[in-house]
Amino acid sequence: MTAQGDRDAELRGIADLESILERIRENEQIAGKFFEIEVSILSILDFKDLFERLLSEIREKFGIPCVWISLVDRSEISDLIQTLASSKDLKERLNVIDRKTFLGLIGNGTTPLLVNGDLRPYYPMLPKGQLNFIRSLAVSPISLHGEIIGSLNQADLSPLRYRPGMDTQLLEQLAVKVSICLSNVIAHERLKWLAIRDPLTGLLNRRIMESVLKREFKRAQRYKSPLSLAFLDLDAFKTINDRYGHECGDALLIYVAGQLTEITRDSDVVARYGGDEFVIILPGIPGQEALKLLQRLQQHFREKPMRYDEKLVPVSISFGIASMADREVTSPESLLRVADSMLYNLKKKAG
Repeated sequence: MTAQGDRDAELRGIADLESILERIRENEQIAGKFFEIEVSILSILDFKDLFERLLSEIREKFGIPCVWISLVDRSEISDLIQTLASSKDLKERLNVIDRKTFLGLIGNGTTPLLVNGDLRPYYPMLPKGQLNFIRSLAVSPISLHGEIIGSLNQADLSPLRYRPGMDTQLLEQLAVKVSICLSNVIAHERLKWLAIRDPLTGLLNRRIMESVLKREFKRAQRYKSPLSLAFLDLDAFKTINDRYGHECGDALLIYVAGQLTEITRDSDVVARYGGDEFVIILPGIPGQEALKLLQRLQQHFREKPMRYDEKLVPVSISFGIASMADREVTSPESLLRVADSMLYNLKKKAG
């Protein structure tokens, strides 16, 4: 080999070494950014904060235009998030997908999936409004207690961003950290949930309902706006328990709670007072309108019995109503007491 050839080989070797060193530096920078994200989310114990921080930091640190979470429908995590999360930003960056479709796309493993070819099969898990722009996709499965419950997704307008065959080790590590965070968050959110909710029906419990009632009473006084309260219970609930069993009785309470929540407005407050008794706080609703609403509820339950073990279990409710306009009402406690007394008198007359 000539001296020039030796010189050229040496230059190529230096160039190759510099290229390797440059890739090492780039990988270190990427690893550093992933580490910063991990540190940022590990101490968070709130769904809203966890996902908002995670998605925002990935997007900002890596310049990724589309970052979102997919969740398997009817999993523990999807139910909790849909119940607890109130962030508009979070809702826009969550995608709920049925389990069969999800597992059919990514399988049951934890290795991230990279796609930059035909993305049409993945449309069910892509964010709305982005279908025509995404050219490459990285799907990192996240798990809870050993079960795949969703994925952390990143997508780019360039088909070169996520190419099959690329190293996915850092993506997988981040997904593991997210899974750990979810486990911590769920434990924390469960404690918060149990503190304010009735464990059987998921409605607000009596203690929180009384707190909300005080707040709404003060607001109605301040703005001179109507406020009504309905106190209701189930007719012949003991008979249903005796005839069909206590499991059916529990199912009936859950059914009624769900129907009350579905039919009332978002601004209304539905709570379980105790046993088969429920309270509905109706801000901005005068007594006559409240009466019409409860009469519609009575008719609704008469027409829609609960199906249980291939049987139709009849549902009947009785109610008492009180409003701010009632002469006896001078406090939040009296509003509740007047409605309860009205219900008691009606039940007594009915025998």
